Amino acid sequence: MAETYDPGERIEALRAQIREHNYRYHVLDAPVIPDAEYDRLLRELEALEAQHPRFASDDSPTRQVGARGRSGFAQVTHALPMLSLANAFDDTEAGDDARRFREVADFVRRIVTTTGDAEPRFSVEPKLDGLAISLRYEDGRFVQGATRGDGETGEDVTANLRTVKAIPLRLRGEAWPRVLEVRGEVYMRRADFLAFNERALANGERTLANPRNGAAGSLRQLDPAVTATRPLSFYAYGVGVVEGLELPALHSQTLQWLRELGLPVSPEVDVASGLDGLVAYYRRIGSLRDALPYDIDGVVYKLDRYDQQRQMGFVARAPRWALAHKYPAQEQSTVVEAIDIQIGRTGAATPVARLRPVAVAGVTVTNATLHNADQIARLDVRVGDSVIVRRAGDVIPEVVQVIAERRPEGAQPWTMPANCPVCDSALVRAEGEAAWRCSGGLFCPAQRKEAVRHFASRRAMDIEGLGDRFIESLVEFDYVRTPADLYALAVDDFIAMKRRADERDGTVPQTVRQGKVASKWAENLVAAIDATRMARLDRFLFALGILQIGEETAKALARAFGDFGRIASADPLLLLAVPEVGPKVAQSVAAFFAQPHNHEVIDALFARGVVIGDRRAPDASFVRALDNAFLLEAAKRLGAPLEGVGPESLKAIAQAATGFAALRDGDSGQLAAQSGQTVAKVEAVRELLSDPHWAPRLFAAEAAAQELAEGIDAEAGGADLPLQGRTVVLTGTLSSMGRDAAKAKLEALGAKVAGSVSKNTAFVVAGEAAGSKLDKAQSLGIEVLDEAAFLQLLERHG
Repeated sequence: MAETYDPGERIEALRAQIREHNYRYHVLDAPVIPDAEYDRLLRELEALEAQHPRFASDDSPTRQVGARGRSGFAQVTHALPMLSLANAFDDTEAGDDARRFREVADFVRRIVTTTGDAEPRFSVEPKLDGLAISLRYEDGRFVQGATRGDGETGEDVTANLRTVKAIPLRLRGEAWPRVLEVRGEVYMRRADFLAFNERALANGERTLANPRNGAAGSLRQLDPAVTATRPLSFYAYGVGVVEGLELPALHSQTLQWLRELGLPVSPEVDVASGLDGLVAYYRRIGSLRDALPYDIDGVVYKLDRYDQQRQMGFVARAPRWALAHKYPAQEQSTVVEAIDIQIGRTGAATPVARLRPVAVAGVTVTNATLHNADQIARLDVRVGDSVIVRRAGDVIPEVVQVIAERRPEGAQPWTMPANCPVCDSALVRAEGEAAWRCSGGLFCPAQRKEAVRHFASRRAMDIEGLGDRFIESLVEFDYVRTPADLYALAVDDFIAMKRRADERDGTVPQTVRQGKVASKWAENLVAAIDATRMARLDRFLFALGILQIGEETAKALARAFGDFGRIASADPLLLLAVPEVGPKVAQSVAAFFAQPHNHEVIDALFARGVVIGDRRAPDASFVRALDNAFLLEAAKRLGAPLEGVGPESLKAIAQAATGFAALRDGDSGQLAAQSGQTVAKVEAVRELLSDPHWAPRLFAAEAAAQELAEGIDAEAGGADLPLQGRTVVLTGTLSSMGRDAAKAKLEALGAKVAGSVSKNTAFVVAGEAAGSKLDKAQSLGIEVLDEAAFLQLLERHG
């Protein structure tokens, strides 16, 4: 027998749920569902109450704006109720314009019918996602501030609002009304929210869930000193009681007046006429939504003329002359059905939540990133959990909160698996790193595709024509396991690979035409690969995909060492002397070359004909920096026990001896006297030079630095590169070479190529159609070389 549906029971259940969520949001500042889910509950209740009026009740949440506050604040009765707005919802962004804007069209139609104005004018503004407040000014001075509360009564948060720098304590000018009640929104800018959470994490403090909760919770702290530490902002959007001054005729004029009084108003506030104007504004702000510095969940339309507002009047809990038009929710709740590991190009193991499909911001989301194991532990995400998922613009969806109250029995804490799900290699985590990584290196199929794609990319080895689809097929059909295998491919391999890919995809083979093999494309690819066998050192380094090594760092390493072998064998102590290289980068480079498998791949590349064609002597200024004082300071930066011994002390102590051996074996008292440092500092250095871990590295680095000094080109007399330390700017088009080639040649001579002209620019190379950079160089009196002079410069320096 089917169960009978009782609308009265459902109405009471909905009221109980909504009251609980109001309490959690407005009093505890700890909501457990996203706004979109709360809105659905409220809409269902409104619909049921409309269908079954016998269940109407004055204490229904549909008759309230919010909820009464906590007991720690005095209560404030609003002279004019702070009502909420009727909503036009569009959760899916589906359908044509007539469907998408139906409720907005009905809103405009009601206004036209009531006022007789065929093209009504509206004041339009973003709907900020913060906390509504009221500010009372008497004779221009701020005297009281209150939250909206339930619309009739709010909380007195005057002391807290005084800490918000955006709220003036005294209005500008002198022509103030005797009483002015300003209504607006306290909110938190996204950048301020992120910065606050970063500081909180660094200090081991509690973070804020999101900017909206951060604003509400910060303003309702019982201690104003806590509120003062929170980065709160404010925008005014209207007025309540005004005594002693007549308002302008238009709401938009009132907003401008508030600006003149020193109250901030959103710069996105505008006016629009008729339905077409509202639709255009909705779309314009929607396109800007992710770029705005603050969160919004919709836009608000208000009749601009106050006489028409009075003519329209009010319904039970909202003005009939205003409407909030929401965008598709950026947060929704769903269920975690599994947690998988995704392996990236660098081997990073990223946990990904597999979700029960849910529409978020107009897109069906089935996966969301969990960032790393620390984030999972912080959120305590478990398979089976109900979670809140957020998606903003093109940002990858992420899990932002677990709804613990809905956790199923038996849900187990999640732990990082021991092995890579792709190649079964061990997952490892370096000290100080948030991410786990697959140790399979280039053997891991998940990393192969990305590693080969990166190796062949334009900024790396630049293998023309070898696009993503070819790379995926080459790896999938096992023609390529490492980048070195590219240089063993023949025309027949490409043709066979393409045929297999066509068969897999069920497409008509394109490799056979009129009985003849069409191999020209394959011949071109083999030729393109062959053309990259003569490699430039910085491009080759970048192509290897070493973690944290971008183009500029690869160039800096190439300039400093001049030779691949020197870089591959360098200790981080030496690498730290290279511009662009810090401790993490230095350790990453050394760790890459410490892996035997990476050397196997590199050896295979060289065995198959790859040659680095620009080998040269080490950079003289780099080598000069590698004295023993620098090596000691580098060891300290990498964690050596030299607390309390600063750079100047290390320099003085290093100069007191002829080398590390003399320093280690010398007399502490004598060395202290010679260096002018304390015996304790000298002994700290001597202990380091006897340490079983650090001593071999420091002595080896000392020897390597001496070898680098001996490797400086004798013909150059140990001099710097010709353009060492000089900044050059390129502008216009060169007929003899592209901009990248010109930049590379300048950098090979030691120059730094900048994007803008300043007083520090050494000279400007100006080609055809040079623009403002040339004008600025001439106005500053900076030397300008045309293309002919530039080519002469290059020829002069070989």
